[in-house]
Amino acid sequence: MKSPAVEYRDIANQAGLAGVNISGSETSKQYNGLPDIFLVNSGTLGTGAVPPKHFLYRNLGGLKFDDVTDKAGIKPTGWGQGVCVGDIDNHGYPDLFITQWGQNVLYRNLGNGTFKDETKERGLLSPKPRWSTGCAFLDFNRDGFLDLVVVHYVDFDLAHTPHPGQTNQCQWKGKPVMCGPRGLPPETPSFYQNDGHGNFIDVSDQVRISGPKNYYGFAALTGDFDNDGWPDIFVASDSTASLYYHNVGGKRFEEIGVRAGLAYNEDGREQAGMGAAAADFDGDGLLDIFKTNFADDTHTMYKNQGANNFEDDTIGSGLAVNTKYLGWGTAFLDFDNDGWKDLIVANGHVYPEVDTGRTAEKYKQPRLLYWNRGDGQFFDLSGQGGPGISDVHSSRGLAIGDLDNDGNEEIVIVNMGEAPSLLKNFRTSSNSLLVRALTSGRDAIGARITVIAGGYKQIDEVRSGGSYISQNDLRLHFGLGSASTADISVRWIDGKVENLRSVAVNEIVTIEEGKGVVRKQPYSSARK
Repeated sequence: MKSPAVEYRDIANQAGLAGVNISGSETSKQYNGLPDIFLVNSGTLGTGAVPPKHFLYRNLGGLKFDDVTDKAGIKPTGWGQGVCVGDIDNHGYPDLFITQWGQNVLYRNLGNGTFKDETKERGLLSPKPRWSTGCAFLDFNRDGFLDLVVVHYVDFDLAHTPHPGQTNQCQWKGKPVMCGPRGLPPETPSFYQNDGHGNFIDVSDQVRISGPKNYYGFAALTGDFDNDGWPDIFVASDSTASLYYHNVGGKRFEEIGVRAGLAYNEDGREQAGMGAAAADFDGDGLLDIFKTNFADDTHTMYKNQGANNFEDDTIGSGLAVNTKYLGWGTAFLDFDNDGWKDLIVANGHVYPEVDTGRTAEKYKQPRLLYWNRGDGQFFDLSGQGGPGISDVHSSRGLAIGDLDNDGNEEIVIVNMGEAPSLLKNFRTSSNSLLVRALTSGRDAIGARITVIAGGYKQIDEVRSGGSYISQNDLRLHFGLGSASTADISVRWIDGKVENLRSVAVNEIVTIEEGKGVVRKQPYSSARK
């Protein structure tokens, strides 16, 4: 079986993405028809430290971007962590939710290129500062309005946190490093229900998502993992068991991570989970879950067996070949458009101090690229992926999207202490479809899209959040190989199904609930 040619190059500089990510010390530790890019920033600790700006880049077309942060009214908000997107009041424009250490921030999209901080007005101020990480919008009870899950990391108090090297939890292989998470107070997720007017009520206790504070949560990944029509939530946790909240008919959640086989790896061991992604990688109609982990460990592939039963298929799927990298953001994407979802992983160590120590680790690390062979196994193509894969960075967040509407997905990666990377594959061919699903005037988060072409069926869901506290394009990409037409089926969040026959390929197809295809747009001339 011959692997495809792939050549990712980092074109961030040419594209105008120059904003430097600031997150601690460097030595110690949307719609013009084109997706825009939003980058969350953090800052440095210290008296009088001024938080740096976030970056909102408007897509000008042709993979060129303009920094419109100030024009859009996006202000420095504090120690930013991650972001997720959702239209909170069905007004037709995606709103931004930024997680932070301190208070989270909701920026409502005013529809004229500007945003307004409506955190307090919408009921999303926390009674006390918390360290929030992953988030995702989802229609938990299928009432047509998006609810919100927020994951928290540690119950952090800087005044009472040990200094590097002060305790056993503040050392890494003999070197003094920042503390945690072990030894610090753990946390629990929060859940906010939408009242139907874009205002939120904290119902964490009522829906049973605020269990014991025993976990260091990072990524929130949503999906209908048991095919019962209700969106579930997977939480990748650092140094503790992962969590799986099964949606019980839109009334409450039940945390069944251990029973479902998602809490630990196949050895029954807790892992330091960072990022997570979902896709049907083996074509059986069930969403599988991939999780990135800390160094000296493999990343984990959980194969969905149905009925809330998963098995660790890391070895069987060929993904147990790399153990020296520390993984963060990740995504399934079809970089050769053959109809099988491949994998990208962004890596980078937590501690800059490893570069001065006597360990094999490096702070800056290459990315990992895995090609899906279509037989249930992945092949490590990292060494053949081009400079965009092999160049080293200490990376964190990762998001994918077709940024130039040419039918191929680009990859945006946040790099610590540097400008971001924008990776484009210059060797892609074959046919594809880009599907945008709309309901109630907004992107249909939670809708499941099924595409059948060339005798092969693919599924995916419109998803908020995921990866490592990041947000992908809300449009879904399907590689179709040599197929010239495709049948599309949409299962809307309310359970209704619409079927579309013989849709032409190499187009952006917009489908609105109850109206069918409302727009078809050929790919841009940038397609090669």
